[in-house]
Amino acid sequence: MVDDASALIEPIRAASRRLVRELGFMRDGLAGVDLPPSAVHALLEIEARDGITAAALSGLLGLEKSSVSRLLRKLVEAGEVAEGPAGADGRAKPLSLTPRGRATTGAIHGFARRQVAGALERLPQARHRTVTDGLRLYADALAAGRDAIPASPSVTIEAGYRPGALGRCAEMHARYYAREAGFGASFEALVASGLAEFSGRLDRPCNGLWLALREDRVVGTVAIDGEHLGPGLAHLRWLIVDDGVRGGGAGRALLSAAVGFCEAQGFDAVHLWTFQGLHAARHLYERQGFVLAEQRPGRRWDSEVMEQRFVRPVAKSGSEVVGPPAR
Repeated sequence: MVDDASALIEPIRAASRRLVRELGFMRDGLAGVDLPPSAVHALLEIEARDGITAAALSGLLGLEKSSVSRLLRKLVEAGEVAEGPAGADGRAKPLSLTPRGRATTGAIHGFARRQVAGALERLPQARHRTVTDGLRLYADALAAGRDAIPASPSVTIEAGYRPGALGRCAEMHARYYAREAGFGASFEALVASGLAEFSGRLDRPCNGLWLALREDRVVGTVAIDGEHLGPGLAHLRWLIVDDGVRGGGAGRALLSAAVGFCEAQGFDAVHLWTFQGLHAARHLYERQGFVLAEQRPGRRWDSEVMEQRFVRPVAKSGSEVVGPPAR
C-alpha cells in the first residue's frame, strides 16, 4: 500500500499543477473578474457564511490574519464587502456582501459553472461522479493534514471524569470556534452550561466521557449523552482536540471510543450536530460511518450557520451496521 501511494505522488503533483493553471490561478482576472484569487475566495466564503468574522475567514482561507485584514480593507474600500458593528468582545465585526459584492459573486458563479459544465461535457457521464468524489476526498485529506505536526508526545485515551476536564473542554471549544467561526462569549457559555448540566448525569450507565491525554494534560474530549435525544438514541457531544495534537489521530481515537461504547450499550443510532464548513471534521465523521441526515439554517451559536445533523446506525451484537460504509 505504501509503495502504491509513493508511485502516485508525482502524478498527483503534476495533475495539481495542471489544475491550478487550467482554472486560471496563474492569470489575472480569475473567474472572469478583475480580482486576485484570494479576493475571489474571500467573497465566496463571505457569501456562504453571512456574518463571518475576519478571524474565521483567516482560518478558512489558510492565510495569516494580517493578510486577511489587508485584503478585507481593500474589498471594503472597493464597495464589495461591508463590516457590521463589533460584537460583545468589541473586536469581532461580522462581514457581509454589499449589492456590488453580490453582483461580483454572481459573475464568479456564472463563469465557474460554465467552466465546470464545459469540462464535464468532454467526459463520459459515467466519469462525472469520479471527478466529484476524487476532488472532494483529496481536498478533505489536505484539510485534515493542515494542522498536523511531524511528531508529538504520545496521546492516550482515558474514560471518565478527572478534575479540570470540563473546564478544558469548554476552553478548547471557545478557542477553536472563535478562530474558525467567530463565535464569542455566548457560545462559550452555552458549552459550559451544557457540560455543567451533563456532569450531574455522568454517573449513569448510558452516559460516558472520554479524554485524550498528553503528558497528563487534557488535549481532547468527547461525550456520549444517552438521555438527551430519547430512548435508543445516543447524542455524541463535545468532540474537540487541542491545536497542538490535531491531525495526529487523537480525534479518531476519541470517536472510536465513543462509538464502541454505543455499540456495547445497544443504542440504535448515534446522532451529532455540527455546521457546514468544518471539512476535516466531516471527513472524520464519514470515515466512522456517519452520514448527513439533515441541514438547516440556525443561529444558536452567535451567528447564522448551516447546521448539520449526522447519523450513524449502531451495530448490534453479532450483526453489522446497516447503512453506507465508512470511507
